[in-house]
Amino acid sequence: MLDQGSLNGILKDLETATALEGLQIATEALSAHFGVDHVVYHWVDSRGDQYGCGTYSEAWKKRYLDQNYLRVDPVIAGCYQRFHPVDWKQLDWTGKPARAFLAEAIAYGVGNQGYSVPVRGPVGQFALFTVSTNCSDDKWRAFTEDNSRDLILIAHYFNRKALAFEPDRSEEQAQALSPRETDAITLIALGYSRAQVAEALAISEHTLRVYIESARFKLGATNTTHAVARALSRGLIVV
Repeated sequence: MLDQGSLNGILKDLETATALEGLQIATEALSAHFGVDHVVYHWVDSRGDQYGCGTYSEAWKKRYLDQNYLRVDPVIAGCYQRFHPVDWKQLDWTGKPARAFLAEAIAYGVGNQGYSVPVRGPVGQFALFTVSTNCSDDKWRAFTEDNSRDLILIAHYFNRKALAFEPDRSEEQAQALSPRETDAITLIALGYSRAQVAEALAISEHTLRVYIESARFKLGATNTTHAVARALSRGLIVV
């Protein structure tokens, strides 16, 4: 069992950080805390500028940029299309460029296992919080089952701090969702169909539509997907 006291201390230091170096320090502390090879946080702000911090080697970071691996990285493509955390083994590695990329990443010490949490912020901000290491499938499955909730929470801590460092950003006022609206949006974010959400909440699909539309209006969202993204970025739901 991981020491929650130690984790809380790392998150407290992250919250009180006054410069981007604090995010880097947190990735190093979390890597040691969880006993994984790497912890990485990468984000694109609302103006399109990219930042990153983490424990990947300088050699791998240089190689990634020099080869423009952003074009072929299944983790980036897969997570951009999702709202929920992704185990790398769930992604499509069948293409020749993707397989070559993975082989090289492993050779550079990234690890054969990975878990990435996509986070969306205001005005198009997008981020990924990732842990990766080298271990067996069974050991990795146990690790993610034991720690997924903490990893999701940590991802949002990082994103909140990163947004605080973004220049000239104005705070958005978050309207509270009702418990039913929260439940509905959370289940949709997890990938449930509307029929499945209605069944899980023991309500009709018509009633569900009312909850979703109400949540969408409160969030100022143009559609359901936009509502989910806004609810996640504002911390109104956690998946």
